[in-house]
Formats: sequence, C-alpha cells, structure tokens
Amino acid sequence: MRTIAVRRTVLAASAAAFALLVTACGGAEDKADDSKGKTESSASAAPAAKALTAAELEKAALAQADVKDGKVTKVLAADDIAADKVKAKDAACQPLAHLQMGVPAGSPAATVKRSWTGEPEKPAAGASTDEALLAGLGAEKMIITLASYEDGGAEQVIKDVDAAAGKCAGGFTYDAMGEPFKILSAEKTEAPGGADEAVAVTAVLAAEEDMKTPMKLVVARKGATVASFTVTNFAAAITGEDFDFPTAVSDAQLGKLG
Repeated sequence: MRTIAVRRTVLAASAAAFALLVTACGGAEDKADDSKGKTESSASAAPAAKALTAAELEKAALAQADVKDGKVTKVLAADDIAADKVKAKDAACQPLAHLQMGVPAGSPAATVKRSWTGEPEKPAAGASTDEALLAGLGAEKMIITLASYEDGGAEQVIKDVDAAAGKCAGGFTYDAMGEPFKILSAEKTEAPGGADEAVAVTAVLAAEEDMKTPMKLVVARKGATVASFTVTNFAAAITGEDFDFPTAVSDAQLGKLG
C-alpha cells in the first residue's frame, strides 16, 4: 500500500519530529546564473568566529514569533537520531546521509533542533476525494539543526557537503536505525541567501511501489554556526512532484544568527 511507502519516506526525510507523525498514521531571490549549483561564499581570511554555546544556540533558534505561518516546535532529545545510527555505504556520501536524517556533521561544540510545519493547501472547489487529500498534505515539513563548531569546523562542514553532493550526484545508499534507504540522485541547486556560504541539494529518495520522493537539503554557515535544513512535502512524497524550498523560514532562521 502507498501508506507504507509514505511512512518510510517520512522517516527518511526528517529524523525525529517526523517519527511522531509516522507513528500517528531567502529574503529576495538571487538571480539564476552560471554559478548555480556552486557553493555560495563570502568567506574571507578573517579570524575564525567563536563557537556559540548551547544556551546561545537556544536563543538563536527559530521561534513561533519569527514566522508568519506554520508551526514551530522543539525536537526532543529522546526523538533525535544519533550520528552512529546513520551509515552510508560509500563514505564519501556520509555528509549527505547525515543531512538527510537531520544529523549534524562533524563534531559540533553544541547543537539545537527545531521543527517547522507549513500550512496545508485548501482543496479547490469540486475537488475529488484524492485531490482534497493531496491538497491537505501539501505542506512542507522542515527539520532545522543549528550546530556550532570550534577551529574552522563550520567551514569544513560546508566543504564536506559540497564535495559529497558532487561525488554522490548519481545516487547512494545508506542505513538509518537499521533501515536501508536509497537515494536515486542528488542535484546541487541554488542555495538560499543570507549566509556566509551555503550548499543546497535536491535529493530524490526511492520509496516503495516505484515512488520517487524529492527532498530539499541545505547547509548554510554564518560565522562558526551551521544551520541545516531538511525539508520534505507530504504530497510530493506521494506524487513525486518537486516543490519549492521555504526560503521565508530559512531567512528567518539565518537572520537570527546575526
């Protein structure tokens, strides 16, 4: 049944916050140019920024008042996924496997997580039952991970994800919590603005019954902090159609990082 496929897709797409749902059932756009797919960077030779503490990350994390729509919640530690529970078959693809599961890369000094769920669409007048269902599922779900790093670790995270996106563009496989997952493709796309440097990837997950589910993965660095965004859309999990990354949410989060 498609329900099974959706359940596995949801699990792969987001890590902790999605598990609850599974159990129950920027700013201005940058103009596209030849730099599409490359790491956006304004990094300089300035001294490395200081890593934020856990308390400082909590203060900088997205809050309900920061967004105009959707719901922001905390991701409980008990619902989190440990890094050692996610293992890519090809080590070169490990950064993307971690990003897809909402696991911070490297060895962060401190981390916090938030979940944002957008508002579903209203079905059109005269919509069929299936069309109404898809409209109701047409909302993005995002896991936001903030991680601070010492000694240039944040810059290394961006480099590692960028390298993985290039090496693993043709797809890769990984295990998460004992479950196998297959990524059919990982295409670098234009990253949202508002960061010192960022990498964006649209990954296509192979689900059951020949379903292909797109996901949006972004890592964005501001100073010594990396904000990771893992996004899926419940309707896209069923139809396989692409969807837009919610830049208003990433803009709000990156804006709080200074």
